[in-house]
Amino acid sequence: MEGKQQLPPPGSGAPGAAGEERRPEEGKDAAGGGALGRPLGPTPSQSRFQVDLVAEGAGRPAEEPRKASGERGPAGKGSEEAKGRFRVNFVDPAAGDESPGEPGGGSSEGGNVSFQNGGDTVLSEGSLHSGGHHHYYYDTHTNTYYLRTFGHNTMDAVPRIDHYRHTAADLGEKLLRPSLAELHDELDKEPFEDGYANGEEGTPAGEAAATYTPDSKGVVKFGWIKGVLVRCMLNIWGVMLFIRLSWIVGQAGIGLSVLVIGMATVVTTITGLSTSAIATNGFVRGGGAYYLISRSLGPEFGGAIGLIFAFANAVAVAMYVVGFAETVVELLKENGTLMIDEMNDIRIIGAITVVILLGISVAGMEWEAKAQIVLLVILILAIGDFVIGTFIPLDSKKPKGFFGYKAEIFMENFGPDFRHEETFFSVFAIFFPAATGILAGANISGDLADPQSAIPKGTLLAILITTLVYIGIAVSVGSCVVRDATGNLNNTIVTELTNCTTAACKLNYDFSSCQTGCQYGLMNNFQVMSMVSGFAPLISAGIFSATLSSALASLVSAPKIFQALCKDNIYPGFQIFAKGYGKNNEPLRGYLLTFLIALGFILIAELNVIAPIISNFFLASYALINFSVFHASLAKSPGWRPAFKYYNMWISLVGAILCCIVMFVINWWAALLTYVIVLGLYIYVTYKKPDVNWGSSTQALTYLNALQHSIRLSGVEDHVKNFRPQCLIMTGAPNARPALLHLVHAFTKNVGLMICGHVHMGPRRQAMKELSTDLAKYQRWLIKNKMKAFYAPVHAEDLRDGGQYLMQAAGLGRMRPNTLVVGFKKNWRQGDMRDVETYINLFHDAFDIQYGVVVIRLKEGLDISHLQGQEELLSSQEKSPCTKDVIVKVDYSKKAETDTSIAFAPSSSERTHTLHKGLTLLIPYLLTTKKKWKDCKIRVFIGGKINRIDHDRRAMATLLSKFRIDFSDIMVLGDINTKPKKENIAAFEEMIEPFRLHEDDKEQEVADKMKEDEPWRITDNELELYKTKTYRQIRLNELLKEHSSTANIIVMSLPVARKGAVSSALYMAWLEALSKDLPPILLVRGNHQSVLTFYS
Repeated sequence: MEGKQQLPPPGSGAPGAAGEERRPEEGKDAAGGGALGRPLGPTPSQSRFQVDLVAEGAGRPAEEPRKASGERGPAGKGSEEAKGRFRVNFVDPAAGDESPGEPGGGSSEGGNVSFQNGGDTVLSEGSLHSGGHHHYYYDTHTNTYYLRTFGHNTMDAVPRIDHYRHTAADLGEKLLRPSLAELHDELDKEPFEDGYANGEEGTPAGEAAATYTPDSKGVVKFGWIKGVLVRCMLNIWGVMLFIRLSWIVGQAGIGLSVLVIGMATVVTTITGLSTSAIATNGFVRGGGAYYLISRSLGPEFGGAIGLIFAFANAVAVAMYVVGFAETVVELLKENGTLMIDEMNDIRIIGAITVVILLGISVAGMEWEAKAQIVLLVILILAIGDFVIGTFIPLDSKKPKGFFGYKAEIFMENFGPDFRHEETFFSVFAIFFPAATGILAGANISGDLADPQSAIPKGTLLAILITTLVYIGIAVSVGSCVVRDATGNLNNTIVTELTNCTTAACKLNYDFSSCQTGCQYGLMNNFQVMSMVSGFAPLISAGIFSATLSSALASLVSAPKIFQALCKDNIYPGFQIFAKGYGKNNEPLRGYLLTFLIALGFILIAELNVIAPIISNFFLASYALINFSVFHASLAKSPGWRPAFKYYNMWISLVGAILCCIVMFVINWWAALLTYVIVLGLYIYVTYKKPDVNWGSSTQALTYLNALQHSIRLSGVEDHVKNFRPQCLIMTGAPNARPALLHLVHAFTKNVGLMICGHVHMGPRRQAMKELSTDLAKYQRWLIKNKMKAFYAPVHAEDLRDGGQYLMQAAGLGRMRPNTLVVGFKKNWRQGDMRDVETYINLFHDAFDIQYGVVVIRLKEGLDISHLQGQEELLSSQEKSPCTKDVIVKVDYSKKAETDTSIAFAPSSSERTHTLHKGLTLLIPYLLTTKKKWKDCKIRVFIGGKINRIDHDRRAMATLLSKFRIDFSDIMVLGDINTKPKKENIAAFEEMIEPFRLHEDDKEQEVADKMKEDEPWRITDNELELYKTKTYRQIRLNELLKEHSSTANIIVMSLPVARKGAVSSALYMAWLEALSKDLPPILLVRGNHQSVLTFYS
């Protein structure tokens, strides 16, 4: 049995997705049982899907579904058998002709393609009619056509491109999908009110299709030829082609010249492939190289490269314009029409030229593109003129060294002949800048109609065409022209020479008279291409075209890159250059800035110094584009999936390394300067921490490294030398107990893990909402306050359950807490004793789970959530100086019992190995390693007998020195077992009086019932049994007040209460008696595993 439903159009805004579950409130058909109805009437849509529910064994022709939704029987059975298999039909609205009906009785619209899970292709049933635009305002129960997806109403949405837009996207409006809570929670209100999705004041979902098309009137967008290919070819074919290529062939020979061109092409091709990969990994906005690098590697690298790349393009304008001006001045000199002198003429012509170029640029991208096309035509004509000229060897040109294609010349010019201290690498350094125009198309990525398609096609094809032309011209000029010629007609050989070895000699010319000072030939004449060409002025026009087109491309690129950089607010001072004007968002302020930079360098006219720096700036950006691809591939981010597949991460890495090598080949000091500038800008941006998140590969790699190291760490057994306190702090909201947080952070920062646990109690639904909002809010708060900690919220019925969840589940692998830190419950006597019971049970749970426990008490208390101005209080606490001693209170007794208050009690066998329960000493040591505590001294107190004081002090000093823990003093308290003062005992008894059971004064049944109902009550028997321990806590408090009242902090061992034997009220009274009226005190109890060792 096959049932069929029709999906609403993607333009409708709220259709459902396959596999959803319906809610009982929505729809009339039961998905599992009834026949599934098909909506009637026309479909107002432009592009549609159909989804067919297919029975598992559907081998026969599809049957028409039952008409009545209530009809059961075979229809119901077929639906039950379907087992979730769907057939999705993509319906082409353009194909409107109806084809003949299939056996099932329906008809299929032309162009339907149906995909079934099994891979079968089947025709869809039912004719769908294309309607015009209609505006549908709807809710879930009345006008529900758009919500009917699988035969029942739903607010679930089929994915649409508008759901994935950024809110700031200028290409269309972002549509909101229903949240998971809206789909999953109980239905308490209409999901869509007033026809607006999610209650947003925006576009009704029915109208949405019409709203996201951008207003394209007047906006100029280029295709891949006009936008990328033409620009790249013009930029790569520079002055080098006409003036220097013949000289390079003369120096390096044809063979090495082709190698030079090939090496440059390898670098640019790898960069082109990398650029293509990044450009096809998502939508590309304006900003070219800056945009590609910043979105891949993050704002630090992007911001550094964006600035120097924009500057390099601005100075490149000056370079190209000066190249043009020099050619014009050369022509003026030949005709004797110089205005002032050579240098000033170059400045005048350069300034006029750059003003004209600025005018073309400001006129708009369309004018600039037309100018580029004209310049390309001139350039191609000039190249054609040269090629034609090589086939027409005139006798008048032979004295100048041009003989046409001759094998003798080819053979002679094939090998190198380096002169004037030139080398292969110096020649390569001169040629390479000619290959650096490959990003001209990518730099105007914001003005391309489809950057993802245009950048790869245009860039790679431009590299191929220009390389072939460079190689072709290098080979042809090397086959036609000799290296040295006099230009003198009288050098014709009349009589045959006996020692004739040169190609010119074999062609009846003797140029030996000027081997060192010839004026013509490949080595000596930069105008060889003009001399060879059929029509020399066309070559001059080609030079003008090459220089002006490159200047124009750079003049447009620099402001566009700079505008994108300023929009991202990486450098706040440059914000004013982010503003764009007109339909095309032209950066007019950027054009003006670029013009001024270019004009300044034209007037300086010292471009020989600037040129290598600019080449290195370009190369640095190429290196980072290549590195971006390697880095993104290495990070294995699921978001890295370029549509362009012809790249390889290792080839990209080789490309990045080659770029760095070429930088040094071109000019070592310029390379170092570039590195310093990039590094400086990188450090600046890192320090400023711009508030952006682009999902860079740096983030992805950080995650991957953390994951891999965590897994690697989990395979290593813990070792005592690597023990570190990893604390789970029950802070609640972190900003409510900043003192607790700061104190623990003081000994965990850069040492151990710190997790702030927050137990949300109360109604579950409300708590779940708070969990998600609090997680982001408080983690940000921790980062802002420079706390190296994690925030971990949980929902539980009470504090004890929440604490258990956190202790069992917090952390990852070896990075799990081993110490529970809590604040002292200061108001325990005034509050509900059930809360005290929960609080004490937290300690028992911690010991059961093998956690250590630290209780922190401050006189003032820890919770400041009721106060205003938390931040100010926090900062004042931060600034408090530490000049006093850290006092570690250690109760060290030979008569130690398991339940006595001891810090450590090593037996003779333990003493030589490790210090068990050494957390009480480790925490003060860690505190003193921090800057704020470094001036504090550790004083150690141990309990002992009066007749063994010296012995115990020496033994402890030896032990501490073996553990390499510095201390200022060790005091052995011989009077630790003395009975406390009477007034203190009386005060203790008064404190516990309200919590006593007094079972001796009550009947047995009443007492038992009371103890059962209030298990925290203190029995007379219990009080008598633990009398010694009670006195111990009171006596320790007296000693602490006597010796440590001026200490900055006291660290002392926490007394342990035997579970089930000591009531919560008595244990709480012990802690109160021990720690009251003292400086900040840490009561510490480790998990009785080694934390210190003296073995290396």
